[in-house]
Amino acid sequence: MSADVREVKTLARKMMWSAQSIDRIAVDADEDQLDFLARAMTTELVCRDESRKARYRRQAGFPVVKGFDGYEWSHVSLPPALARADVESCAFVARGENLVLLGPVGTGKTHLATAIGHAACARDVPVRYFTVSDLVMRLTEAQRAGTLDKTLATINKAQLLILDEFGYIPVDRDAARLVYKLVADAYETRSVIITTNQAFSHWGAVLTDDQMAAAMIDRVAHHGHLVTFDGQSWRITHALMSTTTKGNTP
Repeated sequence: MSADVREVKTLARKMMWSAQSIDRIAVDADEDQLDFLARAMTTELVCRDESRKARYRRQAGFPVVKGFDGYEWSHVSLPPALARADVESCAFVARGENLVLLGPVGTGKTHLATAIGHAACARDVPVRYFTVSDLVMRLTEAQRAGTLDKTLATINKAQLLILDEFGYIPVDRDAARLVYKLVADAYETRSVIITTNQAFSHWGAVLTDDQMAAAMIDRVAHHGHLVTFDGQSWRITHALMSTTTKGNTP
């Protein structure tokens, strides 16, 4: 299909070309040449789009590549206000909503959170992924080096923040304050996903401060959804090593 001058100008605006330059080209260009130019511009825009999304994935810091293909949803319970389509399309992120993925170890929480993160990157949503232990280490080192504000500003550029394994390892009060600050900064401006095996009633023990935990829960839950997981650990079910032995027990 041949392109006309108007189509080329539309492409040029997206590439920050001026309409004046296209007018000059169009004086001497024939239909085939304009068609070629339009296809060349389209290819450039596709390449830019692919490069941008690849950059988002690199910056996110995902531990592995995960998607929704083959994901086992049978052990996942979504609340009535959140449809599976909202999760897979990242519609909840567009609405500035949060997710708390709660369930036993190995039931697919990290897989789902990472798949959502990859889907968000594919939709031009900046994402940051951290295990809470790695996040605490990074923030503590930044605070020691005097670069905490810069580190927080970099993380806060993400439209979706994923905090994995909340409550798996205890944190001290100073570290808890740093985690709380990130969540508080995201309130009503960005979306947060928290994966945890700890019910809300135990968050005070995780953060070593009941009031801080209450404030964090209040901010996450206000525009949030609780997604629960049940069943046995996928890793244990598919492990090469049997966890039930007869005779000598290691």
